[in-house]
Formats: sequence, structure tokens, C-alpha cells
Amino acid sequence: MDNSIILSRTDPNLPPKVGEFEKYAEFEPMARGKKARLDSCFDVIMGRSVAMKRLLPEAADDPDEQRRFLREARVTAQLQHPNTVPVYEIGRDDEGGIYFTMKKISGENFFEVLKRIAKDDEETAAKFPISNRLDVIADACLALAYAHAHGVVHRDFKPENIWVGAFGEVILLDWGIAKVWGHEDDFADDPTDHKIPLGSRLDSLEDEAGMRTLTRTGQLLGTPLYMSPEQVLGHKYLDERTDIFSVGIVLYEALCFVEPFRGRDIRTTFDNIIHEPPVPPHIKRPEAGIPEEAGLVAMRALAKKPDERYQSVLQLVDELRMAARAAE
Repeated sequence: MDNSIILSRTDPNLPPKVGEFEKYAEFEPMARGKKARLDSCFDVIMGRSVAMKRLLPEAADDPDEQRRFLREARVTAQLQHPNTVPVYEIGRDDEGGIYFTMKKISGENFFEVLKRIAKDDEETAAKFPISNRLDVIADACLALAYAHAHGVVHRDFKPENIWVGAFGEVILLDWGIAKVWGHEDDFADDPTDHKIPLGSRLDSLEDEAGMRTLTRTGQLLGTPLYMSPEQVLGHKYLDERTDIFSVGIVLYEALCFVEPFRGRDIRTTFDNIIHEPPVPPHIKRPEAGIPEEAGLVAMRALAKKPDERYQSVLQLVDELRMAARAAE
């Protein structure tokens, strides 16, 4: 079904009785992850297409996954901002599983854009020059700033969670491991132990999938390639500056097409995050025409000590915009 408005579908009277899930029809798959699936469907009551996210059967009975899923829906619903997706409804499907519906947006995640540019796709490179890539990140950061103003830290800012719409929309997704600023992590199995040994529990994750998609391992929350030093070290309290570090990693990747701290395995990656300063982007790839201003923004965001980074996302956004203009 295309995105055209079909007036005939807005005219029918309401059926005499319809259940909360029975009102959805015409399901079509959109995406599938390790824990959840995303489908397009038609809301026969409202007369519109929506996106529905549901836990997969293997995760549906896991209490932690249910909490994470509901948190994603409820945090997103509360953060009503142009760079977050509107959530319409939370409910249970005909098998008792939890779902939530939201605005359907055509497009793709930012990581797919970066992959094509890295593979020398000329059309994508022309559509997303450096200035446009910086603007995409800045737009996603506005959602972060709004969340921070409401006491919420995202903790998983990465290209896969930035949705680039077909009509210029930029949406920051996946608030499933977000936390309230200043509170201990209520997803931790043991609130007295927030560190994770960089040993056996990570061995099975030392591959590309583990690097990019890890969400929880013991008390570890986030995605290894985009974690701040505070996350790696298991600090109990995180503030907006941990998200700023992750923004710096995404910015570096958008400029250089390589993550700044990637090692041969997750343990080496974590060691790099904690100890090793990256080569500035404009020096790493001098042939790419990266403005020095953009490289310096990334390096400040990537400071190991939180006090040496930007102290607010809006400050970072201002300098990103200036760097974008310098790149035009």
C-alpha cells in the first residue's frame, strides 16, 4: 500500500464493536531485530497507516525485556518533540503480547546512509555531503537536548537509532535503556555492582554483531562502539555528558566512516574508549575535505573527562551548525 491519502477510507462509520487490537489490519513487515519486530498496519478506526512494534515470542515473557519495551514506548510518548516519533497507543495483541503503535515514517536509519557513502555510492554521497551529515546529527541532538531538559539520558545514541525520513525528517529512536538523570540503573541485576569484568561474558560477543548491537550483558547497558568511559567503567550515575560522548563517536564516524575506538575485540575497544585519544578526523582523512571546525567539535565531545566535554547538547548543536556551514 502506498502513502497516498485514500478519502474513501476516511468515510466509513465506526463498527458497532471492535477490540483494541482487532482494529489493525493489512500487516506488512518493516524490520525485525533480535528482540522485537516492526510492522506497518492500517488502523481502521482512524483510517491511517501506522507502525506497530511488538516483542518477538522468545522475548515476550522476559520481565526485563517487557520493562525495556514499555519504557521505550512511554518515554517516547512523553518526549513530544519534532525529532521524536509520536506514540499513539500501547496494548496487547491477540496472543497477549505487548505492542505499541506510532507514526509511520518512510526512510532509513543513518547507518545505512553512512555504509553506502563508505562504499562510494555517488548518489548517496551527493545527497548527504558533509554539511548534510552534520545537520542530521544536529537534528537528532535536539531530541537529546529536549530529553535532557526533562531529566532523561538516552544511553544508546548511535547511527542505527537515527532515522532519516524520506522528506527530511530526523528522528531519534529507541529509548528502551533510557534512564532518569541522577538515579541508579534500575535494570541492573545487582544494584551494588555496576561493573562488568571484561572477560568471559564478552567472549561470545567479540564479533561485528556484538560490537554494534549489544544492549545488555550482565550490568552493561548500551552498544560497545558508542559507549562513554563512564558507561564502560560502570558508573552508577550518568548525566547528559555521557550522551555527548556518544554523539562525538557518531560525528567521528559520519566524517571518517570508521568508529574512533574500534579494536580487535570488545575488550580492546573498551580499553581504547577509556585510555586512547583518537586521531582528529581532519587529520585521519586529510583527503576527505573535512573542515577542521567539524573535527574539533568531535574531539571536544570525545574528551575522556566529562568536565572537558561540552556541558550541554545545545552548545554542541550550535558548533555543529557552524561546522556544517563551513563545510558547504
